Amino acid sequence: MLVAMENIIQSTATKKGKKIFGITFLGFFIWNTLCIYWVYNSLKTIGPVVAVPITLIPYALGPLLMSSACWLYYRFRLATNRTFGLFALVCFWIAYEYLHQTWDLNFPWMTLGNGFAVNHQWIQWYEYTGVYGGTIWIWVLNILIFLIYRGLSEAQTKPMLLKLMSALVAVLILPLSFSLYRYYNYSEQFDPADIVVAQPNIDPYAKEGDIPPMQQIQTLEHLSDSLAQPNTEYFIWPETAIADQRGLNEDLVRTNPYFTQIQQFLNKYKNGNVLTGSEDIKIYNSRKTNTASPLDSQGQFYDSFNSAINIENSAKVQFYHKSKLVPGAESLPFGDALSFMKPVFEHLGGAAGSYAGQEHPSVLYSQSGIGVTPVICYESIWGEWVAQSVGKGAQFIAIITNDGWWENTSGKDQHLEYAKLRAIETRRWVCRSANTGISAFINQRGDIVKQTQWWVKTAIKQDINLNSDLTFYVKYGDYLPKTGSFLAVLGILFIGTRVRLRRKVEKSTQQQNV
Repeated sequence: MLVAMENIIQSTATKKGKKIFGITFLGFFIWNTLCIYWVYNSLKTIGPVVAVPITLIPYALGPLLMSSACWLYYRFRLATNRTFGLFALVCFWIAYEYLHQTWDLNFPWMTLGNGFAVNHQWIQWYEYTGVYGGTIWIWVLNILIFLIYRGLSEAQTKPMLLKLMSALVAVLILPLSFSLYRYYNYSEQFDPADIVVAQPNIDPYAKEGDIPPMQQIQTLEHLSDSLAQPNTEYFIWPETAIADQRGLNEDLVRTNPYFTQIQQFLNKYKNGNVLTGSEDIKIYNSRKTNTASPLDSQGQFYDSFNSAINIENSAKVQFYHKSKLVPGAESLPFGDALSFMKPVFEHLGGAAGSYAGQEHPSVLYSQSGIGVTPVICYESIWGEWVAQSVGKGAQFIAIITNDGWWENTSGKDQHLEYAKLRAIETRRWVCRSANTGISAFINQRGDIVKQTQWWVKTAIKQDINLNSDLTFYVKYGDYLPKTGSFLAVLGILFIGTRVRLRRKVEKSTQQQNV
């Protein structure tokens, strides 16, 4: 892309900005679609043809933002030079990635730094930078290669080429060497906890209605009993393991038959806790929240939640409400502006716009004081959100998910790989329970220690090491993209100021000529 943009900039073509936007959009659209083709699988149930235009939104929105960053690079370079322009390009790109993580149409799946999940030995320094450190690393390496390539064609001086080559070697080798050293010398503190993860393998389209919730819970209990020991401290069950169409009323949970059934299961395990997914509701006598919907003619309202619940051998129950909601399927982006699309979104696995969340991440605690970060499905690609929970006292991470919507595609594999990044950033074990696979245990270095097969009913057990130390990333979060976004805003203001000054000069010149 750098070479293609440079060829356009150096050409005698007109409307270079438009050409740069077009060529980069095409390339990024192809790359984006090849990486997340599986999104279509989760939408095609509304109709193979109808799903195509809906699918184009995630396929094209990312490339649109990527191309905008490249266009801004061109505009900034017109006012400065190539060196400053390339620095600005990195800032514009970081700003796009951070925007795509924080706005209502969030989909940070294609953040460049995520790509190193398949080579986690290379990026152990994510405990200092998070995934945005990987994005910057990719860009700096590509820019140096690009400058060497251009230097050869532009007859660059030998000393300058040697400096660029030396810089390339240093930028490649130093982070890689540090990471490999850290990986092979990292040792976990011994603080074991016995964890069982269940994978019930229930078709996500059959969870509500076809299979009674009690039967689903019995399946999970049977799988958990098959591996549990008297000292097992946590049983991790997947997202929406309690799937009652009416919703589990949080205020009446202690009298709910599902809660009673799970507590009876825990009677065999003195220190046992069940962390399970559930679809919950809270009922109000007035419109207490912006997300509340009318319940009946008596003036009552309710909120629906995709939740994680911690149940123990006592009356204490802890709830966490999923907050990073899937645009369209679980939340309606930009509120009323897209209300006309609600009938379509209702087919995507949830009631569009009706799910509520919570402002801040939570830590759920066992009877013995073990803190766990509950992460529900889509939330596992938000490094800072998970880190904030760890910073509040969590000693391991529990990811509960339901990946069956994507079928047997690379989507489920990518989702699993991304969990390794959360382990490295926080230096916490990840215990991942997936309804249809893949469930896994991931250690503090990001190694997958155990995993299940796809679409298999099973359970796995592991003694994990708890950790209470805080990494640099846990303490400071996404400081890199926030800094890059601030610089990008300054760059955009600079471009805007230059454009206004140029137009003012052109207008003044025209008036003088008249």
